[in-house]
Amino acid sequence: MVDRPGRSGGKLVVDSLRQHGVEWAFCVPGESYLEVLDALYDARNEITLVSARHEHGAANMAEAYAKLTGKVGICMVTRGPGACNGSIGVHTAFQDSTPMIMLVGQVPRGEWGREAFQEVDYSRMFEPLAKWAIQIDRTEEVPYYMAQAFRVAQEGRPGPVVVALPEDMLRERSDVADLPVQRIIPLAPDATQMNELRALLEKAERPLLYVGGGGWTPAAKAGLQKFAEANGLPVCCSFRRHDIFDNNHPNFIGEMGIGAQVDLVKRVKDSDLVLAVGTRLGEMTTQGYTLFDIPVPRQKLVHVVASGRDLGRTFHPALAIQSNMETFIQAANALKPVDGSKRKAQIAEGRKQYEANQDPSKSPKGAVDLAACMTALNKRMTDDAVVTVDAGNFSGWAQRFLRYGKDRRLLGSTAGAMGYGVPAAVMAAITHPGRMAIGMAGDGGYGMTGQEIATAVAHKAAPIILLFNNNMYGTIRAHQEGRHPDRISGTDLVNPDFAAIAKAHGGFGAKVEKTEDFMPAFDQAVASGKVAVLEITVDKEAISTRATLSAIRDMGRKKQASA
Repeated sequence: MVDRPGRSGGKLVVDSLRQHGVEWAFCVPGESYLEVLDALYDARNEITLVSARHEHGAANMAEAYAKLTGKVGICMVTRGPGACNGSIGVHTAFQDSTPMIMLVGQVPRGEWGREAFQEVDYSRMFEPLAKWAIQIDRTEEVPYYMAQAFRVAQEGRPGPVVVALPEDMLRERSDVADLPVQRIIPLAPDATQMNELRALLEKAERPLLYVGGGGWTPAAKAGLQKFAEANGLPVCCSFRRHDIFDNNHPNFIGEMGIGAQVDLVKRVKDSDLVLAVGTRLGEMTTQGYTLFDIPVPRQKLVHVVASGRDLGRTFHPALAIQSNMETFIQAANALKPVDGSKRKAQIAEGRKQYEANQDPSKSPKGAVDLAACMTALNKRMTDDAVVTVDAGNFSGWAQRFLRYGKDRRLLGSTAGAMGYGVPAAVMAAITHPGRMAIGMAGDGGYGMTGQEIATAVAHKAAPIILLFNNNMYGTIRAHQEGRHPDRISGTDLVNPDFAAIAKAHGGFGAKVEKTEDFMPAFDQAVASGKVAVLEITVDKEAISTRATLSAIRDMGRKKQASA
């Protein structure tokens, strides 16, 4: 190779990744960013490149990696179709407040504006999906814009940044120097706000601490538990954010997501003070915007988030605090605790209701009792297990009957995109091979990204995939029966033998058709040391953890009859 002066644009991109401590990157390779791939070859001892089977999978891997580690997730896709396929993960990162950078190959600059092969204006395409979308047209500007991309992805409310890289720019060379890594300055509340918070806590008779969102470092989680204990606060988590607070802790009273326990919903509505920390109080976490009156809640609402844009966006708080999680928790623990002893009975009652909600006998059953399976799995899982869930009603069993917190993690898309569970589990198994990784997907979601088990095989990783097969898009069928009963359209699925496909990939595959088969099959999957797919036959009637399909259909018929 001829030694030429300067570094190529591709080398500058990779050097920026190295400088920012990137250890893992997820991609589907493309000719539009060959120079980046070539530079990654020289950095292969520092950055491990995971090549996925689809950009949807690669983007979900990067987003889930950022959730799991707190670091910026890196995804690389090619122009046009690659960017479109990867946009699902960008949207997830945006709604889930996850720091992520997607690098997109772009057509050569001289061909721009002619509708060249796979040409797309990414600034326009990603404007509503990302915190920032930029195209780097000058090689010497690569260090600057890459530094800005890392800053924007992490500062304030974290989120995704899209960087378009014209392929001819990546080939050009420059003597430009690297820039120092910018320190992200955390937002912190002021003393006046914290004193107001303490005064509200002291007056409250029925307060509740409601936590969610992103940005929860281990220190923030530990401080949160200390704060709840010191001030006598019951704690609930928002949709798919169970692992922020130890579910085994006596102050934990449940999760406020889809199909939340009725008594928890009532408890939030009856509270006289809700301290909402981290959650932006979106649709899923407020039961369709019904937990609080709009625009002014009848409860005193203290809202703490890192983005000023989310303060008062839907609900006008009594006290609005813009802060990241760790600095807020540090400031909260610096306050003199209020007397929470008078709330011991409230916390005990909430905890009792939470534990009663986990009674597996109160959930719909088929030949496979999913509640019983999850209860057994909860005892078998390691304390540092990573559980990933796809979109779908099936995830209700993992969210209701498994416990998280401390080192046990739950990764799921709060944006509700299908196809998340398998790639996220594959990522966890590849990047953290010493931890148990359990992915959960319905037959619909698995059909979208299940091919990523091949990526696990390529990296000798061994996630265990629980595939809930009811031969339909179950969530949509439930909505369909509730609104248009007996008029089934488009929701039936004809599926292959998923266990056989897993074996064909070189993994472990088994079918679970009875409750008593589940744990032996799971133990065999663990012992195999291979990527494993357990295909669980799910009765169509067991459509959710709280209602049968027949009950939903009957309710739909009654609504139609009374309309």
